[in-house]
Amino acid sequence: MSSSIPASASPEPPRSRAFGRLARSRLALVGLAIVGITALVGLVAPFFVTASPVAMNFGALSGYAGGAIDNVLMRCMDALLAFPALLLALGLVAIMGPGSTSTTLAIGIVYTPGVARLTRGVVLAERPQEYVQAAHALGQRDRWVLVRHILPNCVSALLVQASVNFANAMVIEAGLSFLGIGTPPPTASWGLMLNEARAFMTSAKHVAIAPGVAISLAVLGWNLLGDGLRDALDPRLTE
Repeated sequence: MSSSIPASASPEPPRSRAFGRLARSRLALVGLAIVGITALVGLVAPFFVTASPVAMNFGALSGYAGGAIDNVLMRCMDALLAFPALLLALGLVAIMGPGSTSTTLAIGIVYTPGVARLTRGVVLAERPQEYVQAAHALGQRDRWVLVRHILPNCVSALLVQASVNFANAMVIEAGLSFLGIGTPPPTASWGLMLNEARAFMTSAKHVAIAPGVAISLAVLGWNLLGDGLRDALDPRLTE
């Protein structure tokens, strides 16, 4: 008597499972929609708006190398982390002078320590793994092992951190522009719009409500997207 053994289905790739979890997360989809709409409006607005908007109307090397390089780089990051984010950004902009470039550099410097420490932690966790030892046994160089094998396994954590940092960076930029030391006029900025709307709070409240709602929605979108990416890319989660 012959019996037929059903062919086992091939396991679904981890990347497909991650995308599946992300697609089933309603909050993540809402965040992605908000972020996408915000980006789309910024891209297509110049083609539809006739009025001018400006008119008067290291981480990875430290975790892999270790030793003295690790100590030096992490102590520099610790020194930056000792300051509150907004206070550090204020000080950097005051040193470099107000402007879009200095604001962008200040925000980048503010969030570099957090990304550096996260990358270092992930690299430290991956360095003892067998695939890294196998790459070394095959004679591959340290730089190639770091870039080709270790860093791709850090992407998931860095993507989640990047989405959260985007939201925080938008708040800091709006705060700096509101205080008058961020993006200077006539460049459009939601924080600058809030600053200018203070003179019309009694007669035209919508002038302040619009940029405030825009900031809130953009930050909410990035946070929801970050939560969705964290749940989708977490290898400990199962179907």
